[in-house]
Amino acid sequence: MRTLEMMETHPARITVDTALLSRVIDSLVECAQTCTACADACLSEDMVADLRDCIRTNLDCADVCGATARVLGRHTAYDGNVVRALLEACVVACRTCGDECGSHAEMHAHCRVCAEVCRACRAACEELLAVM
Repeated sequence: MRTLEMMETHPARITVDTALLSRVIDSLVECAQTCTACADACLSEDMVADLRDCIRTNLDCADVCGATARVLGRHTAYDGNVVRALLEACVVACRTCGDECGSHAEMHAHCRVCAEVCRACRAACEELLAVM
């Protein structure tokens, strides 16, 4: 991804470490895509009814992460309160989704991958929150 390169071209002064910020945005985008793909894979499983909670948490996490990535990518008239609230929501969504997918990880490889990506995204969001 070219997130860092794009940030470095922004004419406004960005007060957060751009390398960290770009890593978090990339992690959020990866998590949103992975959760969407996991939900889709769950829909193809024979036991789809047993995966309802997993599908729901996948879609919730994907939406929260996607929205957060988009907001973090905007720097003009930056609102730290909104960003903090979104990052905190991501931590919760990623924890919930990671735990749910983790409970299916031995049966479904897509859930294992999703759980790993959610945990990494949660850690990235917590790292950014810690410096805000």
